[in-house]
Amino acid sequence: MFQVIRQLLVALAAFLFAGLALAQSVSLLNVSYDVARDFYKDYNPMFQKHWKAVAGETIELKQSHAGSSKQVRAVADGLDADVVTMNQASDVDFLAEKGLVAKDYARKFPNNASPYTSTMVFIVRKGNPKALRDWSDVVKPGIQVVLPHPKNTGNGRYTYLAAWGYALRQPGGNDRTAQDFVSRLLKNAPLFAAGGRDATTTFMQRKIGDVLISFESEAELIAREFGKGEFEVVYPSLSILTEFPVAIVDKVVDKKGTRKQAQAYLDYLWSAAGQENAAQNYLRPRDAEILRRYAAQFPAIRTFTVDEVFGGWAKASSTHFKDGGSFDQIYQQK
Repeated sequence: MFQVIRQLLVALAAFLFAGLALAQSVSLLNVSYDVARDFYKDYNPMFQKHWKAVAGETIELKQSHAGSSKQVRAVADGLDADVVTMNQASDVDFLAEKGLVAKDYARKFPNNASPYTSTMVFIVRKGNPKALRDWSDVVKPGIQVVLPHPKNTGNGRYTYLAAWGYALRQPGGNDRTAQDFVSRLLKNAPLFAAGGRDATTTFMQRKIGDVLISFESEAELIAREFGKGEFEVVYPSLSILTEFPVAIVDKVVDKKGTRKQAQAYLDYLWSAAGQENAAQNYLRPRDAEILRRYAAQFPAIRTFTVDEVFGGWAKASSTHFKDGGSFDQIYQQK
């Protein structure tokens, strides 16, 4: 009898311990853009260790990556993301319009809710055989350009807007000359990749194209995978400042009871450890001291913002990327 009671007590203790462990464990889903895999592969274990130390809670972190616009549509259609970490404000704005993200999400965190920045650069074959040094070179006849689809990806949209802004700021530049300039760029694209990583695969593995236009940070990821001897990075004379807004998906965290953890997960991006991780992944940190320490890997480059040239993402999206906008007008003539 004593043995039976003892076994029951052991079983009950195991059950209670399992229940306690379950109660102390929580899961978050971060829905992110295509080329952010490596950043969050490094960031997530750091945050898990931090959260265990400060909250005593084990946290499971799940990731979803694809083209940014495809991702936000999935969230709008019911994918239970606790947080979104995107590469353009227009995608988070879309979720705000759907009532999934706070209208003032950009004021919920520092720096317009963008914990780091980047810019668009040219990745060319070793030795730069086509002598591609600026935007005016990549629109020349016979140059093959690889980029993601400007209508479906943040990477592609930034490339499109960077070229448009460059053309606007040339002598005599206006919307007509800019549209002609971007038309020549798109005519040089033999295809549009599905996302930033797909564009890299097309350029590096399939050996298609003379130049890949992508985020500065992607160049280092290419170097890690393929070796630095396979390509060169060219900084144009003028490019666009790319920002990466983050937000809590209110409806999901309130349903799951994960708001505290989601808030902490995004807040930690601005911590010294989070900013250091950004720099190590070749994303320009917001922390000025950390940026200074990594100055050697971030060459100075003149940039403009979407707000400065296009009046913000809402206006840029309406003018250029909505159905019937300038992209469609150009693409129909391609």
